[in-house]
Amino acid sequence: MRNHAELIGTVVNRQVETYTVKDSILYALAVGVGADPVDARQLRYVYEENLLTLPTLALVIAYPGFWMRDPQYGFTWQQVLHAEEVLEVHRPLPGAGTVQGETVVEDVVDRGAGKGCFVYLRKDLKSADGGIHYATVRSNTLARADGGFGGTRPAHAPMPAVPARAPDRVCDLPTCPNAALIYRLCGDMNPLHADPAIASSAGFERPILHGRCTLGVAMHALLRTCCDYDATRMRSLAVRFSAPVLPGETLRTEIWRDGEMAYFRTLVVERNIVVLSNGAARVTD
Repeated sequence: MRNHAELIGTVVNRQVETYTVKDSILYALAVGVGADPVDARQLRYVYEENLLTLPTLALVIAYPGFWMRDPQYGFTWQQVLHAEEVLEVHRPLPGAGTVQGETVVEDVVDRGAGKGCFVYLRKDLKSADGGIHYATVRSNTLARADGGFGGTRPAHAPMPAVPARAPDRVCDLPTCPNAALIYRLCGDMNPLHADPAIASSAGFERPILHGRCTLGVAMHALLRTCCDYDATRMRSLAVRFSAPVLPGETLRTEIWRDGEMAYFRTLVVERNIVVLSNGAARVTD
């Protein structure tokens, strides 16, 4: 068994990417923005005239791809799941442009034999010349079949829980049955989200929705309820992925406000299960 802690500090991807207005629009459509085609607030993100971008576009631009599938890293790629995501927005991305992204393994935490390991990544997204720092994305992936190699690094501190009271706002947003097939065009081509046979081998009844797409829908709910569709007000976003979503299900995001902070969780309405937990977003005036 490989000692995955040896990967700490490894740059798994470094790239320069040129994206177009079509890429920005496709991402917005993939997370449900533009579902109301006469809502001028949503149209700003899906129509090329004076196009604005969503903060979570930073998750897919210069995306490292399904790097854990590469045999050199020694992961059982069929058994990996997205566990947590943290986004810090330093500057809004333009509607189109050229950027550079570097993704590095920040940490690996062994959970023990039969429990897998957590793999923490950091991606920094900057302008092509490096002069503008657009975003920092930190991701935690659970490699369910790759624990027990003897790592000794401590677990990271848990994310804050939502308040123990009724939510201040609730927003329901549907997903389409083909949502995963659309979202994968934004860059995450993991076959778990498209191939029924691979999904079955991983223990799922059918292909599941990408965790980042679920997060994008929750971001959409926050954008609608807390920002009046002004994405420049959303400065950070953090969440834990609790359970998979099946494309076509309705996502209910419950939101608690506390000053600039919006704490949230997201449930599947049809099954009444929490799929995103420990959510926290910073929203400015």
